[in-house]
Amino acid sequence: MAAFKERVFSGVQPTGNLHLGNYLGAIARFVPLQEKYDCIYCVVDMHAITMPPSVWGGPQELKRQIREVTAAFLAAGIDPKRHIVFNQSQVSEHAELAWICNCIARIGWLNRMTQFKEKAGKDRENASVGLYSYPTLMAADILVYRATHVPVGEDQKQHLELTRDVAQKFNNDFAESIAACGFGEAFFPLAEPLIQGPAMRIMSLRDGTKKMSKSDPSDNSRINLTDDADTIAQKIRKAKTDPEPLPSEEKGLEGRPEADNLVGIFAALKGVSRTDVLREFGGGQFSVFKAALIDLAVDRLGPLGAEMKRLVDDPAHIDAVLSDGADRARAIARPVMDAVKDITGFVRRG
Repeated sequence: MAAFKERVFSGVQPTGNLHLGNYLGAIARFVPLQEKYDCIYCVVDMHAITMPPSVWGGPQELKRQIREVTAAFLAAGIDPKRHIVFNQSQVSEHAELAWICNCIARIGWLNRMTQFKEKAGKDRENASVGLYSYPTLMAADILVYRATHVPVGEDQKQHLELTRDVAQKFNNDFAESIAACGFGEAFFPLAEPLIQGPAMRIMSLRDGTKKMSKSDPSDNSRINLTDDADTIAQKIRKAKTDPEPLPSEEKGLEGRPEADNLVGIFAALKGVSRTDVLREFGGGQFSVFKAALIDLAVDRLGPLGAEMKRLVDDPAHIDAVLSDGADRARAIARPVMDAVKDITGFVRRG
């Protein structure tokens, strides 16, 4: 296998208000990767439109959400000068390579994708082709930069496995051409999942068995990144708990999803383990723990939300960051796409 330059690619969909789950599960984890890898962080707006406009809000709302996700990247500490921040639709090579990936991937592979079944629901015949082929566009997102590492959550592991399958099949199908074009034994790397500590799954503040989601009709079920201090405090005070005091050991959280969720949020925000949190608060009442959690959440999220709002109020700056990032992303993607055309046998402009 050829040696590839280490590069991280990851993306966030601009679909609705960003919340604490998006931050702790993805965006906050992007920041430390900057110190070790070349990073490409993408607002995957082409993925957003796989659902009907009633879901993603229509053209003006999509623009707002693209800028909001970008603002969250920057406010969290991602450096757009050292690394690349852009929105997917500005780099046409994503769509171009997605067609090649469509022709490499097998129907059987896509039929096994559980996320399509979940999102399409019972009316699968009415789902868009884009939703069905979402994983091949995700494969193109990663492969067009020949990324070697992808930070993934539980819900994306299956898609990354498909990306690896597409890369391997391309390398096998065109092995002779890849070698003849001077790329050695393989053109695409098999991207590795980047696991940063325990999986972070933030659950609803109203139901500890459900994932925190923007689609939940109750705004009290989530902490939005743009919530002010008073709103954060109110939502945590109202967060569902149970009548028992906090346990002193992790095993005591079993069967107590709301308690487990709040302890997990505290641990993630403070950068400590659940054991550390229970060592400090075990045996105490939720009222004391919630007061400490409010102080911690406001301290961590308050400056982030304020900076996001400042950036969103300056759309020209955000658009300039995205435009510069797209130019730099295209400088990587275009030669890769040209090489794919040469390997595949297309005649292209010199």
